[in-house]
Amino acid sequence: MDKKDIYEHLAKIYLDASSKRKKRNKGYPNLLKNVLLVSLVLVFGLSVALLATLQKEEPFNSELILVLSPDVLKINFDFNPAKKEIYYLDLNKLNLSRYKTLGFSLKKANHNDNIALRVEFITAFKEKSEFYFKDIPHKWQDYKINFSEFGGISDWSRVTRLAFIVEEWNTTEKRGVVYIDNVRVIK
Repeated sequence: MDKKDIYEHLAKIYLDASSKRKKRNKGYPNLLKNVLLVSLVLVFGLSVALLATLQKEEPFNSELILVLSPDVLKINFDFNPAKKEIYYLDLNKLNLSRYKTLGFSLKKANHNDNIALRVEFITAFKEKSEFYFKDIPHKWQDYKINFSEFGGISDWSRVTRLAFIVEEWNTTEKRGVVYIDNVRVIK
């Protein structure tokens, strides 16, 4: 064998080997595409199944609320000189026409005291309405009252003040504390 034959033989071996590699490399992208396609189909199918399952369950109940006071309010009353103690929230002509309910939590500090709390709304149109909460408990209790119970207000579009009032004639003790928390309006 001469050099020319050796070169031709080596070239043939090399070219055959490189053409086999190219054929093998062409097979991998198709395999990769197929695996990717199957994965996408599985993910899509599982997503549809999960959504169908979630839609069969009852939707959770939630309230759309506007928190008027994030802090605990404290009415510390002493009726020696005064006849009533007022804590009010300035609502700055807030539009509450899209809301239907006032909600808050309430408790008293003294076990023995029997307290009634007056809750009052005042509007920019000088409309005023009140509602009394009697027998305030010693432990936190949540209260909700519909705006329809505040009969003296016809237009809720410009509410200026929400007041919480403890009056001397609505308590058995002359001194005490009332706590109010989670003051909110609910749609």
